[in-house]
Amino acid sequence: MFIVRHRKIFYAFSIILIIASIVALFTWGLKPGIDFTGGSLIEVGYANRPAKEVVISSIASLGFGDASVRETGDKGFIIRSRDLTPKEKDTVIATLSGLAGTTTDTSAFVEKRFDSVGPILGKEALQKSWVSITMVLLAIVLFITFAFRKVSQPVSSWKYGLIAVVALLHDVIVPMGAFAVLGHFAGYEVDTLFITAILVVLGFSVHDTIVVFDRVRENLYHSRDAGKKSFEAIVGQSVSETFVRSVNTSLTTLFAILVLYFVGPESTKHFSLALIIGIACGTYSSIFIGSTLLVTWQKFTDRKAK
Repeated sequence: MFIVRHRKIFYAFSIILIIASIVALFTWGLKPGIDFTGGSLIEVGYANRPAKEVVISSIASLGFGDASVRETGDKGFIIRSRDLTPKEKDTVIATLSGLAGTTTDTSAFVEKRFDSVGPILGKEALQKSWVSITMVLLAIVLFITFAFRKVSQPVSSWKYGLIAVVALLHDVIVPMGAFAVLGHFAGYEVDTLFITAILVVLGFSVHDTIVVFDRVRENLYHSRDAGKKSFEAIVGQSVSETFVRSVNTSLTTLFAILVLYFVGPESTKHFSLALIIGIACGTYSSIFIGSTLLVTWQKFTDRKAK
């Protein structure tokens, strides 16, 4: 009952997070990766990494246009540029290899990764990403409306679906805002893996939300025989009964993703971070936002009826 009784505190915290995220998105925006903009990505590693300024000037001297250079790990660089031809790519690799300072030690320079995406494919990937997120949200509303079709009092079934989507928007906006900040200050880019992480977060979050909603449905049914309880009391009881289960499930998942973030390859770090932020937000919204919004909506409806 504590969570339901003090729901305005949790609403205020979520509103602050959402406003900060929206401000970051409008101020800096997300920094799209080559998956969306098109271009080439080269990741290299050095036994003795040269200065970043040296790498930038060496690539600029080739005349292949603007390129971004970002340090990765302790000994590597990630270079992003326009779409390179095979010959241009070989020229860049040869230039970067020359900065290793030796031609005999094969471990002095390593080409770790090369990706190339055309601008048309990048635009298509961006459009399909937004379509995917929209279709997932719509499918969730329809599914929850169908699953709770026998629940009509005091909150209609379609309202369960709508409230679930409101909670899910919270889980999408906050990670996007975080990556807008990280993109501005640390050069973090969003790619198709980021969209995949968002879709995973949506599925994980709605799972937690449905668990709470389903317990509300069960307790509503049993309250008919065990004496009339207020809807606020039923929701509070339902949250209390599912709280430990939801938190434990999320923690075990987060532990696994944290290991992937700290031990996994550099290419999955941003993906892991998006999952960490999203799942944490999803657990919070399922417990503190989605369930309490049911009570708020029910009280608003009652006041309007009176």
